[in-house]
Amino acid sequence: ELPRIRMPRHLRQTYVRRVGDAVNMMIPFQGKPKPEVIWTKGDQPLDTSRINIRNTDKDTIFYIRQAQRGDSGKYELTVRINGAEDKAILDIRVIEPPGPPQNLKLVDVWGFNVALEWTPPADNGNSEIKGYVVQKSDKKSGKWFTALERCTRTSCTISDLIIGNTYSFRVFAENACGLSEKAAVASGVAHIEKTKTAYQPEKIPQRDMMEPPKFTQPLTDRTTTRGYSTHLFCCVRGFPQPKIIWMKNQMEIREDPKYIAMIEQGVCSLEIRKPSPFDGGIYTCKAVNPLGEASVDCKLDVKGKF
Repeated sequence: ELPRIRMPRHLRQTYVRRVGDAVNMMIPFQGKPKPEVIWTKGDQPLDTSRINIRNTDKDTIFYIRQAQRGDSGKYELTVRINGAEDKAILDIRVIEPPGPPQNLKLVDVWGFNVALEWTPPADNGNSEIKGYVVQKSDKKSGKWFTALERCTRTSCTISDLIIGNTYSFRVFAENACGLSEKAAVASGVAHIEKTKTAYQPEKIPQRDMMEPPKFTQPLTDRTTTRGYSTHLFCCVRGFPQPKIIWMKNQMEIREDPKYIAMIEQGVCSLEIRKPSPFDGGIYTCKAVNPLGEASVDCKLDVKGKF
């Protein structure tokens, strides 16, 4: 019977173990008479002080008590009978946690934000770096809290920091084995200062709120009955608050007890107390501020009592 290695499915891909773990694999084969079993690594015989091999008629057992990084590599298994042979490759990778990231720097502090940068660890633990865990600690509590998990780049921005607090930052590297035992700690600290807000009230009105007067609701023509007080209404907006001038037939209404003018929250009203037919005519409401002026008119008819 020709030799044939029956490599188990889970050994056909890279076999990963952690440093210190045991490696114990049984690989069955077939062939008669009893095949010759040969193990090599890089065309060299195995180091039998570290690796134990035990062969039977039907399988070979590969055993390492405590795996080390140096045990990683491709192992070749050859099963031979009278010149006929079958070969298989066993790829072993022994991993451990990575070293800490390097050159962690506090690049910038603005508002409630901090920018950090670093470089990958010198030793990745024989396993690809999956990402980084970024932690912050404020001086008051001294406790570390995770700000970013599984950050895949070598830079980040931490936001929503608290005014008045002073923060330190550290970064761990992570691979398939877990987090680095040590973290890179930024040499500087970030103090989140109170932003100056005094200029805001000056800026906002100039940019957003200054506007010339504009009537949002005009005056409407009115008919009223002699002797019954009546009101004229209109609405105006503008900033600064406009000065309101009422006129009748283009003549300004000055301090006359017959008229009561009011403005409240942009609503202008003029009360005409017990009007007579003489009080009919064209009424004008004029609004003036430093940016301009606007006016609206209406006609008032006063009819006699029937």
